[in-house]
Amino acid sequence: MLDFTTLRPMLLDERPIDMTEPGWIVELKQDGWRLMAQVDGAGVELRTRGWANATKWFPEVTDGLAALRSGRFIFDGELVVQDAHGRSDFDRLQDRAKRRRHYPGADPVVYCIFDLLVHRGTDVSQRPLKERKALLAKLLARPLTSILYVGHFAGSDGAAVFKQAVLPLKLEGLVAKREVSVYTSGIRSADWVKIKRKGAIPAERFKRSSG
Repeated sequence: MLDFTTLRPMLLDERPIDMTEPGWIVELKQDGWRLMAQVDGAGVELRTRGWANATKWFPEVTDGLAALRSGRFIFDGELVVQDAHGRSDFDRLQDRAKRRRHYPGADPVVYCIFDLLVHRGTDVSQRPLKERKALLAKLLARPLTSILYVGHFAGSDGAAVFKQAVLPLKLEGLVAKREVSVYTSGIRSADWVKIKRKGAIPAERFKRSSG
């Protein structure tokens, strides 16, 4: 069984990729804090990328996840503060998070979950990502307070999503993932690739490689 105490987030590669190659999906990349979560009979536990215990920092997230009462779950996702247009605002998240607690007037946070590693007590981390995403979508079909399921697009639609959403809305970028990828704790994997709006992989290179 997957041990939450030794688990660490799977890390993103950053390189040009050919999105015409079959077997990729893409997700909109959030600009926030990586957050791992465990839900079991003892309650909810939240951990940052550096494995600091953030359980008491974001009570709206722990309250939302506590509604899952049927077994043990482990999630991977991104914690964000959203602006009026639903975009993640990293500066507002930093202002909220630095106090390490909730306080009057605090910006609400949202936990954007993109992966499921343990489902109702069963370790699914070594199943293909496509299967894990399907289980996660079904699990979060009923809305939970302060919890958001991160959907995805076919890799072949990646260039269009970049042009029609990432660029005009000034989002951080995309994450491309192989459908068959398993979850590798603490490893920077070539199966998960960050495609930034600005930086090492400009939109023009991405669009050309995407056809």
